[in-house]
Order: sequence, then structure tokens, then C-alpha cells
Amino acid sequence: MKSISLWDLPTRLFHWLLVLCVTGSLVSVNLGGTWMVWHERCGLAVIGLLSFRLAWGIVGSTHARFHEFVPGPAAISAYLKGEWRGLGHNPLGALSVFAMLGLLGFQAVTGLFATDAIAFNGPLYRAVSSSWNDTITSWHKLTEWFIYGLIGLHIASVLFYTLVKKDNLIAPMITGRKNVSAEVASERKGGGWIAVIVALVVAGIAIWLANGGILPPPPPPPPDLGW
Repeated sequence: MKSISLWDLPTRLFHWLLVLCVTGSLVSVNLGGTWMVWHERCGLAVIGLLSFRLAWGIVGSTHARFHEFVPGPAAISAYLKGEWRGLGHNPLGALSVFAMLGLLGFQAVTGLFATDAIAFNGPLYRAVSSSWNDTITSWHKLTEWFIYGLIGLHIASVLFYTLVKKDNLIAPMITGRKNVSAEVASERKGGGWIAVIVALVVAGIAIWLANGGILPPPPPPPPDLGW
């Protein structure tokens, strides 16, 4: 066995910040009222984090790049037969990652157009018609239950691998290092400061757009004539 540097710091920060923001979003929406301000903030943060991860999946270090762990039928078959050898996400874990990114992305984007018809409107509420607001809001509410299910499945899978298969998935996401067999051991490469800056710029632009950066300002309120 050999200890290698598996997950880079940006990937680990993304993971735990996403956990924090998704938790904050789910808690705040259930509290309602003035907490909806924090629900919106958490949603915008999720969009920024997902945008960062999409960019990092292209310019980041070895095991964070999507092309390194996108599973094909052969890889999935080999894994199910116990013949897969590799680092980073295993084929089933990779499918879980893409499902999580896709579902959270859909939830965050629909939240930009959602409304509770009382006190909360998403940042891009004015960009679509009221009928579309209602439709997208219904999608946003429905998807919440799929997120609960996927989070539960993710936690159960991590615990199963850690406690039953004795493959600790939690520690490497904290320390970045993992003990692997010498035959597959290889240090990660890439993901330097330029890559970090590129991914942060992408995240910043995504948050700006999601917060209505290109929308015209709302019309001013009618003047108070004092009548």
C-alpha cells in the first residue's frame, strides 16, 4: 500500500461547502418567512459552487477531471464483476456524482424563477411570464423530494463503503490523501493557481448572471401624490 495525494484542496472545499449550502437551503426553505432570504443566498452559492466544479472538471487536477472518471459500459461491467482497478471515483460513484450535480443544478436554476406568490420571488422572476413562474415553481418544489432521496442514498453508500467494505471515503475528502495498492498508485497532477483563478471567474460570472446581472432594472414605484 502507498499513500498518495488523491483529492486536491479545491475539490475538497467544493464538496464541504456544497454540503453546507445545500443543508442551509433545505433548512431555510422549511423555516420559511424571513429565512427565505437565506434560502436565496444559499441557492446562489450552490450555483457558484456547481459552476466552479464544472470548470474544475476541465482545468482541475487529475482525479477531479471529468474525463478521468466518466464511466463507460465496460468500466461499469468490470466494477460489478470486481475487476475494476482505478483511483478517484469508481464507476458507480461517478454516476452518483453526475446525478447529484445535475439534480442540484436543476433545483438551483429553477429556484431563480420560482415564487411563493406572497413575499418571495427568485432573482430571475421577471425574466419569464407568470404562467412559467408557476410551472417552474412546481418543478422546484417537486425536485426537493428527489434531492432528499439522492442525499440519503449518497450517505448510505458512503457508510456502506466505509463500514462494510472497509474503503474509507470520508477521510480522503478531508485530508486529500488515501492509501492505495502500489500497482495503481499515481500522484495527481495539474490544477494550479491559474486553473483555480479560471474556475473562480467562471463561478463569479455564473452568480452575477443568476442574480439578474443582465436583466434591466425594475421600474420605479409610482410617485406618492399625497392623496
